[in-house]
Amino acid sequence: MPNLLDAAYLGLLLACSPVLASRSLRRGKYREGWAEKLRGRVPRRLGEAPCLWFHAVSVGEVLLLRPLVADLQRRRPAWEVVISTTTPTGLEVARRTFPDLVTFYAPLDFSWAVRRALDRIRPTVLALVETELWPNLIRAASERGARVAVINGRLSRRSHPRYRRFRALLGPTLRRLDAVAAQSEESAERFRDIGVPADRLTVTGSIKYDGLDGDRQSSRVRSARRSLGLEDVSGPIFVAGSTQEGEELAALEAYQAAREEHPGLRLILVPRHPERGAELAGWLASRGEPVWRRSVDEVPPRTPDPGERPPVLLIDTVGELSSIWGLADVAFVGGSLHPGRGGQNMMEPSAFGASVLFGPHTSNFREAVEGLLDRGAARVVRDAAELASALREELAQPTTARQRGASARGFVLAQRGATERTLALLDGLVGPIGKASRPGTSVSRNASRPASSAA
Repeated sequence: MPNLLDAAYLGLLLACSPVLASRSLRRGKYREGWAEKLRGRVPRRLGEAPCLWFHAVSVGEVLLLRPLVADLQRRRPAWEVVISTTTPTGLEVARRTFPDLVTFYAPLDFSWAVRRALDRIRPTVLALVETELWPNLIRAASERGARVAVINGRLSRRSHPRYRRFRALLGPTLRRLDAVAAQSEESAERFRDIGVPADRLTVTGSIKYDGLDGDRQSSRVRSARRSLGLEDVSGPIFVAGSTQEGEELAALEAYQAAREEHPGLRLILVPRHPERGAELAGWLASRGEPVWRRSVDEVPPRTPDPGERPPVLLIDTVGELSSIWGLADVAFVGGSLHPGRGGQNMMEPSAFGASVLFGPHTSNFREAVEGLLDRGAARVVRDAAELASALREELAQPTTARQRGASARGFVLAQRGATERTLALLDGLVGPIGKASRPGTSVSRNASRPASSAA
């Protein structure tokens, strides 16, 4: 089985090599970490304490680990925690969010790479975040005596049929899982349907709710307001976040239409892919909009003079959106106007009590969307015209908008508790050895350089 998978992966890698080469030439960050990815040369662990290896594919999954890791370090300070991720932006955020932990690129699912990585880390528990079902990694971890769990597990309605088609091939992998902690009953049923044994399934809820800030007066939000030059702004703020190509136009047109009635309105635009920053800045300028670009402009924008048009604040950096949502009176969550993208996390602006808008294509967040809409705590906009109309209505009826935001925040607060349930599950997987272990072990690393350079 591993040899067949290796051959399939090699074929896929060769087929994708022109795209990977192009990205490496255009974006230096894609040249990082190939020793880890292809050879499994991750940092070597030296100690004998229980070790939890969390694998989180990208930014969203890395960030949801914040409350879990914080509680884990407080309750089990002797345990070692390492975090791997797949994408350059994910690793950048992991290094910034967990500066005291070892973070690295996960090995690709080649048998030789995952074996070497596991032999170097020697995890007690391998915790895969959401839906990282890599057969060679799971098999090799299980063969080495590690307990393997999926935490915050999610199978969307869209991805479920794809996994079901390969149920016979996935069966041996899924039977090696020691636990699957699903976000919802719906996801648990889908995991059961593709072959996860029922006695290894539990519903913990989503950790994402526990990690949401929600405090508009927090230091992170105040810092964002100060760095964007918004401390003295009294008018409403419209944040369009995690936008994909085409959604920036809808957000800009909505902003321009609403600005006629609300001249103090400000727009903060946060594209899903920050590397589009230069392109978007040029496009905004061509539309007659002054632009302040976060990655380039070091000095916060000054307060506009009376009658002067304020700049669009373009945030083309990684990891700041979760704080910027705390500035929003009205929030549009991107990745949702056009099919095939599945939406982005609307829980972050909801936690801050913003009046939340998103498009109809939100299959990746179905349970959250249903919960918000059932309470009248969010609005669906089906196209650019509806987005413009909804923004104008929210600004014209601020009391109604605030009530909608309060309902959204109440919904988020009611969902919390998954971190506690997940910690109990991990405690059980580590077992009695974890409670007897003492601090003082370590992973070989140099904190001042990327993990890929570790021996």
